[in-house]
Amino acid sequence: MKKILAFVLILTMVFALAACGNSNSSESDSSQGGSSAALSQTEPSSTPEETPSSSEDVTQTEEPSESEPEAGSNALVVYFSWSGNTEAVANEIAAQTGADVFEITPAEPYTDDYDTLLDIAQEEKASDARPAIAETVEDFAQYDVVYFGFPNWWGDMPMILYTFLDDYDFSGKTIAPFVTSGGSGFSSTISAIESLEPDATVVDGLSLSSSAAAEPSDEVTEWLSPAGLTE
Repeated sequence: MKKILAFVLILTMVFALAACGNSNSSESDSSQGGSSAALSQTEPSSTPEETPSSSEDVTQTEEPSESEPEAGSNALVVYFSWSGNTEAVANEIAAQTGADVFEITPAEPYTDDYDTLLDIAQEEKASDARPAIAETVEDFAQYDVVYFGFPNWWGDMPMILYTFLDDYDFSGKTIAPFVTSGGSGFSSTISAIESLEPDATVVDGLSLSSSAAAEPSDEVTEWLSPAGLTE
């Protein structure tokens, strides 16, 4: 009987020890699980790569613009023409040099009658007239070279050319004169231009007869190059 009681007591102790061991294991697992959860909450999350704002995108991709050079010419063809001969030469000079063109147009147009024109021209010369010009040159100062063309009237420039010389400052500029005539050439007009524009450089001019003015290409080419007026 004592043996039976002892066996029962031993079994009771075994069960009690087993129950205690299971309780400690559960507490340990619970404690480890709580520690793991705390770590996952406190660890910083990975930071995504930063992307530039829209304004930064524009700043990074926008290329600086290049300013375009201003268009324009440093040479000007100024001319007066009644019959069209001087105009033909002026247009040829412009074609070969790329110069701008300004036609001197009287505010009060001249007559179309040749004989009447001769009388008007003689009267203007005798009175040292300065006929008014209808238009003006914009920014005349920008031009370094001025091709200056006219017909020979009574051994002189038409007086409206004197108006132009009076109205504009040619200081520091190069004047390249050209004339059309029936055979008189420049007469005394070169010295007149030099006298009126002492601060300008007057180069050798081009003189063409009325017939040569109709096809002036070769003569213009031969004149421009030796005078240093073309590259």
